[in-house]
Amino acid sequence: MNTFEPTPNTTLKRLPERGSFDRVTVNAILDEGFICHVGFAVDGQPFVIPTSYARIGDRLFIHGSAASRMLRSLSKGIPVCVTVTLIDALVLARSAFHHSINYRSVVILGTATPVEDLRDKMAALRAFTEHVVPGRWSQVREPTEQELRATTVLSLPLAEVSAKIRTGPPKDDAEDYAIPVWAGELPLRLVAGMPIADTNATAAQPVPEYILRYDRRTKNDRKT
Repeated sequence: MNTFEPTPNTTLKRLPERGSFDRVTVNAILDEGFICHVGFAVDGQPFVIPTSYARIGDRLFIHGSAASRMLRSLSKGIPVCVTVTLIDALVLARSAFHHSINYRSVVILGTATPVEDLRDKMAALRAFTEHVVPGRWSQVREPTEQELRATTVLSLPLAEVSAKIRTGPPKDDAEDYAIPVWAGELPLRLVAGMPIADTNATAAQPVPEYILRYDRRTKNDRKT
């Protein structure tokens, strides 16, 4: 299917025109982001924890220490809500009330399951590494079996999912357009700085070409 099926939990009630259930749109947002926020409740206490993630097909993976309270709790099959948000611009209106932000976001609901097979764990960890810096996995030491066993990897199906997106200029009240103040969009993007070598290196190594070329923007936004 090219779209996710809306559910009562993912159907947008406010500004529904900003919603999207398109899989290509959702996957593009997930593939561009670095950090997700994982929401869950334990004994009535809600938590929202930021963590890294990776997508493989129609599943999202999160990982961390086997001692992690979040991962241990989610491994029991409790409901989870995962969100990813990308900020594209500050929207400056003529009135304070109508200031806004252009963004792209995804909300995923469901339950996560532990990845037990060591080969599947290795594939997920490779996906984490390649998601952050494509080309890195082939150059670094792979995790040992002990490191794999000390790491919990959870898999969350992309089933109950929606995206929400705001684009464009401010939406001022008609009478405010005559106010003599600048209004518009201030674009924002994540930009990589100059690489800084680890001073603990035993021998100097050249910076890999894939790091020098590193660009986190979407393919459509990159300049050739």
